[in-house]
Amino acid sequence: MLFAQLIDYIKRFWNHPTLPRDAGVVLLCLVIYRFVNAVPVPGVDISGLRAFFERSELFGFLNIVSGGGLNNFSLLMLGVGPFITASIIVQLMTVIIPRWEELSQEGEQGTKTLMQYTRILTVPLALLQGYGYISYLQTQSNVLGPFTAQQWVVSLACITAGSVFLMWLGEIISERKIGNGSSLIIFAGIIARLPLSVQQTLQVIDQIDYIALGSFLLLALLTVVFVVFMNDAQKNVPIHYARLGALTAHGKNFLPLKVNATGVIPVIFAVSVALFPTIIAQYLVTSQNLTVSRFAQYILTLFQNRVFYGILYFILVIAFTWFSTSIFFQPKKIAENLQKNGGFIPGVRPGLHTEEFLVQTMNRIIPAGATFLAAVAVMPFIAQSLTGIATIALGGTSILIVVSVVIDAVKKIQGKMVSLNYDNM
Repeated sequence: MLFAQLIDYIKRFWNHPTLPRDAGVVLLCLVIYRFVNAVPVPGVDISGLRAFFERSELFGFLNIVSGGGLNNFSLLMLGVGPFITASIIVQLMTVIIPRWEELSQEGEQGTKTLMQYTRILTVPLALLQGYGYISYLQTQSNVLGPFTAQQWVVSLACITAGSVFLMWLGEIISERKIGNGSSLIIFAGIIARLPLSVQQTLQVIDQIDYIALGSFLLLALLTVVFVVFMNDAQKNVPIHYARLGALTAHGKNFLPLKVNATGVIPVIFAVSVALFPTIIAQYLVTSQNLTVSRFAQYILTLFQNRVFYGILYFILVIAFTWFSTSIFFQPKKIAENLQKNGGFIPGVRPGLHTEEFLVQTMNRIIPAGATFLAAVAVMPFIAQSLTGIATIALGGTSILIVVSVVIDAVKKIQGKMVSLNYDNM
């Protein structure tokens, strides 16, 4: 029965007028991304980079997200990081700058203008991040040597061009409406790293307890199930629409409030903040001032304690979930839109009372979403402590990204199929 349904699904997919072509374009873009990601920046010795990225938590995570582009100093070493950072900044500015807030409400034309601002902002951010990565790697012994002026110009130009190229590639993918381009690129990078992790595990398989390995696989499976469940979890707030002073039977609807409303943004922020003190401490540990040097060494030792780091990471994820939700969730705008369209929540007066009700409802939902994200984020520490397996790079955040991207792509493909059926009817 299941096999027959799968065959029928494939037939309907293949017979769709646009889906096969769209899927082909997306796959071609991802293949091009993987090929270009293997091209290193010219004139740079990368012999000491791989060992460094295995030791560094922050850069190891960034290397996974970039699809392994950092440890071989690829043209795409920054991944979609500059574009995502620019998108977050532009979204934050729409809350602060009134003119940008007006643009966000002007429909397609306003969205295009804000996207153009995002593209422009991506270029200086790529230059800044590229310079920061190179400068930091040069401070680490035997990792990256000093650059000449020509090497600086060539390296930064190549890295910035690679970021712009990847941004363009992501927009082509997004236009096909099978999934978000940036998310699919990160997804491809994570999946590409999986065979290497499996190979490293197989190399030390004789040293691994089979019970521990089974426990690790079971924990990974349970994490996937948990992520799938929480990804779709939402609170449906009933909405009624009045027509000519009466409620129409077909005018009832729901306002979905997602438990995980901000995706993996809080996790990415938490990773950066949690490891920022260690980056500063690595600079200060060689200070001539004995007090500063000792304090920096104390910070390094403290953050190497996995229990302390895990607890701090857990708390930061929860804090950033509250912070990001307060920015991206706008109850005032939702209440205004409901009132303009004649909608209201049963038992709640329109306007300010609706806004207060949405804030109270969201405040009851956020703890569940924040705890979920924090638990998934610290899952690798728990797994490694219980099983002793440290070679699998696919951690909780990576699983969250992979599962979320797959669910989103499947839903959009199904939506296109359903839309075609309605058109035929």
